[in-house]
Amino acid sequence: MSVYTLAAYVGSSIYTASTPGIIQEFYVSKTIASLGLALYVFAYGIAPMILSPLSEIPAIGRDTPYVVTFVLFTLLSISIPLIDSIAGILLLRFLLGFFCSPAIATAGASCGDIFSPERLQYAIALWGGFAMLTPSLGPLVAGFAVQAEDWRWSGWELLWLSAQVVVLMVFALPETSSDTILLRRARRLRALTGREDLKSEPEVRQSEMKAGTVAFDAFDLAILFTTTYLALIYGIYYSFFESFPLAFQGIYGFDLDSPGMAFLCVLVGLVVVVVFLLAYIRYIAPRRFVKYDTVTPEERMWPAFIATFFIPTGLFIFAWTVRESIHWSVCMVGMAMSECGIFLISQAIFIYLPSTYPRYAGSLFAANGLARSLFAGAAILFSLPMLDALGVDGGVSLLAGLSILCIFGVYGLWFFGANLRKRSRFAVSE
Repeated sequence: MSVYTLAAYVGSSIYTASTPGIIQEFYVSKTIASLGLALYVFAYGIAPMILSPLSEIPAIGRDTPYVVTFVLFTLLSISIPLIDSIAGILLLRFLLGFFCSPAIATAGASCGDIFSPERLQYAIALWGGFAMLTPSLGPLVAGFAVQAEDWRWSGWELLWLSAQVVVLMVFALPETSSDTILLRRARRLRALTGREDLKSEPEVRQSEMKAGTVAFDAFDLAILFTTTYLALIYGIYYSFFESFPLAFQGIYGFDLDSPGMAFLCVLVGLVVVVVFLLAYIRYIAPRRFVKYDTVTPEERMWPAFIATFFIPTGLFIFAWTVRESIHWSVCMVGMAMSECGIFLISQAIFIYLPSTYPRYAGSLFAANGLARSLFAGAAILFSLPMLDALGVDGGVSLLAGLSILCIFGVYGLWFFGANLRKRSRFAVSE
């Protein structure tokens, strides 16, 4: 799952190294060229609303959507380096984002199928770490090849990576859905015994399934805040892909490949914070939870109450130190700090939502992913005009100011979350 997620997320950011070459070859504006990244992000938010429910149908299961969509992803990747029109590039980028979406939307559910509740936190932390780490690899991996050859080489690199992942999926990815496994066992029993009355419980439930509306309140305050907060921080995350060329090539005079190297400090920061989170889950959390008869969802969000300060602090450090008179490594400390905060906040909310709304967790994650992707895709498009108008320092400071407002929401969940759950028709209040 982690390697599959790596390929999907690298596919989003690897395109940024090719943006200057696309502008030069097709004579388009920066905003039009940035659509290649924005459409990819839009698509992997929209697709789960269609594809994720399929994985809950026992006759389909988890494995089939993964394999079929990623085979299509790999085949489409062949066309990117060969196409000669900007419209074709943008269409293919949207389709690539659409077909990689199961990695982003359903992989967490597969982890839940495999691991016990005690081990699931570790699995989600590692999978989430890959999801946050790998977009930083895209500009690093593609920058050298694009500078040495041309913009099409980022597409070749994505093809080579996705082809290897497809081979692993076809030959080594097992079905993890318990409902699907039971259904297949029942089919084998019917074939062996000739008894058509032998049916598994999932088959009975599937025959009673009806199309209907999602039964949760999108305006529940806890849902509304966590969705808005994650959308905002994902917008900030992808806005940095647009600010880096302006900061490191425009201010510091780096080569095309050098901004990608700057992402290494982000990787180091994220590796450190993943280790910290795993240590917290293993050693600190059990000691804190032992004094409670029942651990509330708000108590599980404890890392977020510290991490929420990392985001604005890191953004302000980045914004106020991006200048020729200050060494570039100083602003990267701020970048790493904000990315660590984004990772910890995401992990906390991913644990909070299913523990508060367990019956509707799948629908909530799909809706949450849609909101994140729509805002992140929009941020990619409005960040360039914003940064051109306000400068890197002014634009990033504006983002930091917005993230400060969310601090009050995080602590609002701590103080008022229990009351909100009691008032909700869908949340677990006990």
